[in-house]
Amino acid sequence: MRQLPRQLTVDQLAELFEGRTPLVERLADIEDPLRRADEVLRTLTEDEKLAALAAHPAIGQRDGLSARSATEQGSDEDPAVLAELAKLNERYEERFGFRFVVFVNRRPKAEIVPILRERLERTRHEELDTALTELVAIARDRWRRG
Repeated sequence: MRQLPRQLTVDQLAELFEGRTPLVERLADIEDPLRRADEVLRTLTEDEKLAALAAHPAIGQRDGLSARSATEQGSDEDPAVLAELAKLNERYEERFGFRFVVFVNRRPKAEIVPILRERLERTRHEELDTALTELVAIARDRWRRG
């Protein structure tokens, strides 16, 4: 696995974070962007945080995925699991006002369902922090795996 880089371009970061957002632009301006991402998150406005989460695909989403996201989410195509994820994703977005983001880490989608259910019980503040932490974990993992 690759070590975290000292510098990344905005295009490299946009690939890791699924789009060119204010988070990505700020990270591109600093040294050690993946190591310092948590620090940068604390400086973002709520709208900037929401933009970073909105760029990421929903778990279980079938269309419009980047090649990287499609590989990470796997081919677990159980219709019952996909239907449950769709229902829970909708409830999550209605409750919190932003997309559910989880570091799948090559787990089957069926293992994500209880995680999503549990996270629906949290406060919006807790969940926003968790979703952003997961987003950074995904980006770091993507870099390390190349």
